[in-house]
Amino acid sequence: MATIFSRIINKEIPAYIIEENDKFIAFLDVFPVQEGHTLVVPKREVDDYFDLSDSEISEMTVFAKKIAKAIKKSFSCIKVGVCVVGLEVPHAHVHLIPINSMRDMNFNNKLKINPERMNEIKNMIIKDLQT
Repeated sequence: MATIFSRIINKEIPAYIIEENDKFIAFLDVFPVQEGHTLVVPKREVDDYFDLSDSEISEMTVFAKKIAKAIKKSFSCIKVGVCVVGLEVPHAHVHLIPINSMRDMNFNNKLKINPERMNEIKNMIIKDLQT
C-alpha cells in the first residue's frame, strides 16, 4: 500500500510542492506547526529515516539545505529547525520549520491555514529558491 507521500510523489493527490528532483521532493505540510513548515521526502518509499542509505541521507540533507535557506528568506525567523519524527506517515521524511524559539516546534499545536494562504507561502518559498 502506497503511503500518502508516495501518492503525492506520483501526483495522485495534490500538494503544495516547493521543489523536486529525481530523488527527493519538498512540499508544505498541510498540518503545519508554523507557516512555512515544509517536508522533505525521498521518492523511494522507505519507512525509517535511518534505513535510507548513507548517500541518500547525504543527498537529502543537501537538498533540504537549499529549501531551508529559502524558508529562512521567506519568513522572519532566527533559524530553520530540522526534525525527524517519522511517526505520522510510514515514509521517511524531514521537517523544516521556521523557528524563533523551541516552542515553535511544538507538534501538538497544528495550524489551520486556508488554501489561498498555503499557495502564497508556497510561492514565497519558490521565489526565494531562485535568489
